[in-house]
Amino acid sequence: MAKLFLSVLSFLLLFGLSFAVRGGSWQQGECQIRSINAQEPSYTIQAEGGVTEFWDYKNEQFQCAGVSIRRHRIQPRGLLLPLYHSAPVLVYVVKGRGLFGMMVSGCPETYESPQQSQQSREERSQRFRDRHQKVEQCEQGEIVAIPAGAAHWVYNDCDEELVLVVLHDNANNANQLDRNPRSFLLAGNPERGQEQQQYGQHGTRRGEEHQQLGNVFRGFDVRTLSEVFMVDQETARKLQGHDDERGHIITVQRGLQVIRPPQKGEEYGRRDEEPYSAAGANGLEETICSAKMRENLDKASRADVYNPRAGRFSTVNSLTLPILRFLRLSAARGVLYRNAIMSPHWYVNAHSIIYVTRGESRMQIVNHRGQAVFDGQVREGQVVVVPHNFAVVKQAGEQGFEWVAFNTNDNAMINTLSGRTSAIRGLPRDVVANAYQISREEAERLKFSRRETIIFSWSGRGGRGRVASA
Repeated sequence: MAKLFLSVLSFLLLFGLSFAVRGGSWQQGECQIRSINAQEPSYTIQAEGGVTEFWDYKNEQFQCAGVSIRRHRIQPRGLLLPLYHSAPVLVYVVKGRGLFGMMVSGCPETYESPQQSQQSREERSQRFRDRHQKVEQCEQGEIVAIPAGAAHWVYNDCDEELVLVVLHDNANNANQLDRNPRSFLLAGNPERGQEQQQYGQHGTRRGEEHQQLGNVFRGFDVRTLSEVFMVDQETARKLQGHDDERGHIITVQRGLQVIRPPQKGEEYGRRDEEPYSAAGANGLEETICSAKMRENLDKASRADVYNPRAGRFSTVNSLTLPILRFLRLSAARGVLYRNAIMSPHWYVNAHSIIYVTRGESRMQIVNHRGQAVFDGQVREGQVVVVPHNFAVVKQAGEQGFEWVAFNTNDNAMINTLSGRTSAIRGLPRDVVANAYQISREEAERLKFSRRETIIFSWSGRGGRGRVASA
């Protein structure tokens, strides 16, 4: 019995500790938000093949949620050099298409190219021009999940700009450092790009902000690098990138050549290319090595909620993309047509970080005191943080409104204040009537007037240009 008591006590302590890591911000007073503002990027880092724009992670909204935001704009033939982060990351592809590769230590190389020669099949199977971990296509509308510490790279193989919005969950249990974002480059010299920065009105912490990313090889002795890679010291110096002026996004002049599966409509493989053999497998292939890393939220056919007159709402969580269980993150995509409304709602178990992808909306966010901490217009390219349990309502403008939301829970749950599945709908009629001092008939109308679930078409009863009362 004593052992059982100790086991239960240990479990409770561990559970409490893990909860406190994410919830510690409340005790530290980092979520004492009096007002919320739509945020623009505060500074940028220019590189040869593109630019990265950073939001001010010191802002109290981002500190409350324990996250940071950045946006990569990668030009055609631009390569975001390999890097990894101290925290789990969600990437949303706002525009364009590209190649994405992630390297997980301990996983085998599964993409390989045989030597072209007259050797026997057995001899050819032992020699390759290249072999690497898998490469996937990422396209507009997709969410890509990247675990903390997993190195990755992105290449723009199209003729248009590739735009990626990246959320770092710095308060996640997987990050055992502080809440400052840290990115570790495996190549390049971002300091060269920083000499060409374009600052916004809030870009004032020049030295402090740029500590977010750097080349890890630069801290090692050249002779040590020469030895561990078995290369000459000149090659080892190139790993450190001291004289590399291209920055953290480079341009691949002749295009990137990598082994990858054919796209739809292409002939599969060649006769002299044998499929990958599982010989020497390390036992991880059925878990992280083979895990699905991406999901397209832009496909209308996969919408969780769809209203032909109002819009659609789609989610991805650990049930639909299991890798998110390890990241403890999820995402949602919303599309509202002209003047449509998303029901007032709150997230039961997550902060929600909203990035506007198109159009504009009037948005209201209300805290526990019944105060509107935000009541204003948000537009394309802006970010707004909706803290845990704060209620929010959105009404699209004349051109509609689209957004992606990053949520700090792998199975984020919404409660609504109006609509068919709302908290008001679930109350007995007499409770509603007495709570609001209205008649039973008015209480019945309040409960049942909206037949939609979460996305409403414009009725006009609330007054043009105003958010309708729930």
